[in-house]
Amino acid sequence: MLKTNNRRIFLPAFISPLEENNQAGSKKKFAQTRLDLLQPLRQWLDKIEIPNRELAQFIAKLIPAQCPFERDIMLFGRKVGHIPPLCKLNPLYDELVYLRFRALCYLVDQCGEDIQSYC
Repeated sequence: MLKTNNRRIFLPAFISPLEENNQAGSKKKFAQTRLDLLQPLRQWLDKIEIPNRELAQFIAKLIPAQCPFERDIMLFGRKVGHIPPLCKLNPLYDELVYLRFRALCYLVDQCGEDIQSYC
């Protein structure tokens, strides 16, 4: 502990041991070399423009509003199990939901269509 100008400074708060520096440095190296193979596909999905009503309707019908895999398993009228929604495991889930949202917005804003049938 140092005492300067009536203030106490604890050096361990500013100086970390060598082992922690080496581990932090190796973590940074691994984080920098991470390769995302799906990034071009994500960018392509984000750049898709919706120029007409037919494409917007097709996208809104193609991409479901809710996860189609979520189910309750019933046996003799009783709930035995539950299959959780697995769509969040899809690495392109966010991009697909955003594409569907843009299609629905196009239908409402540009075409003036009621989108309750797509929900």
